[in-house]
Amino acid sequence: MPARTKRKFTDCKGVQKSVIHIENGVPRHPDFRMAEPVTLDIFEGEQVAIIGPNASGKTRLVEILTGKWPLLYGNEVRYHFRDAQSQRASDNIKVLTFRDSYGGNDTSYYLQQRWNQHDIDESTPTVDGKYIISLSSGELRKYQLRKALDSHPRLLIIDNPFIGLDTTARQQLQETLSTLIQEEHLQVILVVTREKDIPDFINRVIRVESLHVKDEKGNKTYEVRDIHEKKGANQTETSTVPLLRFSNVTIRYGQRAILQDLSWIVHRGEHWALSGDNGSGKSTLLSLVCADNPQAYACDIELFGHRRGTGESIWDIKQHIGYVSPEMHRAYLKDIPAIDIVASGLHDSVGLYVRPKPEQRDVCLSWMRRFGIGYLANRTFLRMSSGEQRLCLVARAFVKSPDLLILDEPFHGLDDERRLLVTQIIEDYCKKPLVTLIIVSHYDDELPAGITHHLHLQRQS
Repeated sequence: MPARTKRKFTDCKGVQKSVIHIENGVPRHPDFRMAEPVTLDIFEGEQVAIIGPNASGKTRLVEILTGKWPLLYGNEVRYHFRDAQSQRASDNIKVLTFRDSYGGNDTSYYLQQRWNQHDIDESTPTVDGKYIISLSSGELRKYQLRKALDSHPRLLIIDNPFIGLDTTARQQLQETLSTLIQEEHLQVILVVTREKDIPDFINRVIRVESLHVKDEKGNKTYEVRDIHEKKGANQTETSTVPLLRFSNVTIRYGQRAILQDLSWIVHRGEHWALSGDNGSGKSTLLSLVCADNPQAYACDIELFGHRRGTGESIWDIKQHIGYVSPEMHRAYLKDIPAIDIVASGLHDSVGLYVRPKPEQRDVCLSWMRRFGIGYLANRTFLRMSSGEQRLCLVARAFVKSPDLLILDEPFHGLDDERRLLVTQIIEDYCKKPLVTLIIVSHYDDELPAGITHHLHLQRQS
């Protein structure tokens, strides 16, 4: 990437130049407005963090700043990109949204092998010599970030920049952005829910709460809090009967081995933490447990006392499992009410195809209230924030009181308060006799109390 000419961030009088200027901006559509008209300047040289809890209006503010919604009263957002051939936002600003984290609507969404079994042929695009389908959600996140940077934006806006990335990848991203800021004069706006996700290179913090913008221009003082207080391990009841058994399991996509000769036994009542770097095979392993991977039939796998391929249906297996994952979040594209999203967990469908009975609907509402989202019951999925969407999907995993709870990065996109709430619910649920837990997180401090076993996967070469 050729280095840009070094630019001054002030005019001859020492006045900072605005890259984005908006004054009393109000979107025409009421659904996209903040609590009051938006007046805000983003100046050259500023590296900005927009922070706030779930559903606070962070994404709505970004959409206003990037001109997504027409404004009232003839107002418009004004842009000034020094030395740029075009002043259009679309030519200078790249926005990577929460949903972009796991691929767009193009062929990069082949990771959904667990949801829509597509065949792969020689024409399928590859990344670094690997089929798109073989990439983990974290690898796809890095792929999307790389594509965004390859377009040479003047201003890069990333929603939840570190979501899905392992420790090494998070550090690499911070170093890459810091280098581009110094050498290429890239400006970034990071949209985060947690103060601990604000990198050192950020020099301005804009807080958003209840659709109110609380600008802290020129002041990046913030408190980093660890809200997860570790407790002693719970006393859990376990069984000598294996709930699942893998014997020398190998999974390949093309020439790449995702899992190699993996043997693993999980007994009822055990609570497992599954870890490993991006691309180590965590999501593939869980797809085998959830009966979503067709390669399971060629492997020596026992689930709930039955060897795969001996007559049981995937629905026989799924009725015992509550499951949530980043890929599941990406798979939900239908704009249906939140109560229907939660109720779909009763029948393990993506979407609601069997109308729940009144007593089942009451159970769904009860779980939604427990997760603090009862008020969202009739709001449609695509009209919610990403954090609210994730809470609906987590509630979906609990709704049928499963024997096996599989939580793949359940805290993605959640603010500190909601992470603590979800953690407490997981811990309470896992105190039930013989409930088995498998949880994935790239943050050790997110693991609930009571973990009894750890499985760390090594990335295959």
